[in-house]
Amino acid sequence: MKALLEAGVHFGHQRKRWNPKMKKYIFAERNGIHIIDLQQTLRLTKEVAKFVMELGLSGGKILFVGTKKQAQESIINGANKAGGFYVTNRWLGGTLTNFETIKKRISDLNKLESNKSGNKPQTKSIFELTKRETQKIEKNLSRLQKHFGGIKDMKKIPDALFIVDIAKEDIAVKEASKLNIPIIALVDTDGDPTPVAHVLPGNDDAIRSIQLATSLIVDNYIYGCQLRLEKLAEIAKQKEIEKAEKQKISSEKDEKNKDETSKKPTPKKEPESKNPAPKKESGNKKPTPEKESGNKKPTPEKES
Repeated sequence: MKALLEAGVHFGHQRKRWNPKMKKYIFAERNGIHIIDLQQTLRLTKEVAKFVMELGLSGGKILFVGTKKQAQESIINGANKAGGFYVTNRWLGGTLTNFETIKKRISDLNKLESNKSGNKPQTKSIFELTKRETQKIEKNLSRLQKHFGGIKDMKKIPDALFIVDIAKEDIAVKEASKLNIPIIALVDTDGDPTPVAHVLPGNDDAIRSIQLATSLIVDNYIYGCQLRLEKLAEIAKQKEIEKAEKQKISSEKDEKNKDETSKKPTPKKEPESKNPAPKKESGNKKPTPEKESGNKKPTPEKES
C-alpha cells in the first residue's frame, strides 16, 4: 500500500473527464480530482499477478502497449526483460486483426537489417550502394523499425496484452477484444474497463505509477517462466530416470537369461548303438554240387 501511495497510483483524472463505468473503483473526490480506491487496486494486483505467473508457466507471450511518452521507456524495458514484444509508437490498425499482412512488413524489416549487417553474401551490402540508394534504404529501414521494431520477433498472435491507458490505445483494445486476447491494463478514471479482463485501477499518467504496474507484470511473468523451466527440467530428469530403470531391468533380464542358459545341464550324448555288423561272407564260395563225370551212365545191352 505504501508503494502505491508513494508512486501516486491513487490520483485519477478530473471529475469532468471521468468514465462512469469506473465508479466502483473510485474512493472519493478531492478538489475536483477523483481518488482511486487503493484497497481494490491492491486486491486486483494479486489476481493480475496470479494470471501473469500462470501465463509464464504455460509459455505464453505478452505484447506490451504504451505509446504515450511517459510509458515508452517502462514498456520497452519491461518487454525486453520479459522476452515479450512492444508497441511504443502509433498503433497501426490491423497489427493483430490483419497480422498476416503485418508479418510481410516485418519480413521486409528483417531483410533490410540483415542486408545492412552484410549477413547475406549474395545480397549487395548497403555500404556498396550509391549515396542516394543508401539514403532511401535508411529512410525505409528507420520507418519500419519505428513501427515494427518491437514486434519483429513476434511469429504469431500474442497470448495477452498489457496496455497503459486504454482510452488512448482504443484500437489495440478493439483488436484484442475481437480476437479474444486477454487484456491486462492500467486503467485510469477516464477509461472503460469493460473489455479488460484484468483491471489495475490506477494513475496511467505518472511515470512511477506506470513503472510499478509494469514491474508487477514483468516480475510475476518471469517467475512463472522460471517455474516452467524447473518443471521441464524435472520432467526431463524423470524421463532419464525412467529410461535408466528400463535399461537396468532389460540388462538384468538379459543377464539372468544368460546365467540360466549357462547353468542348464547339457544333454549327454547317447553312446552310439554298436549293432553287430552283418558278417561278410567268406571268400570261399558256397560249395557247388559236383559235376557228373564225363562217363555216361551205362545203357543196358540189347538182348540177342
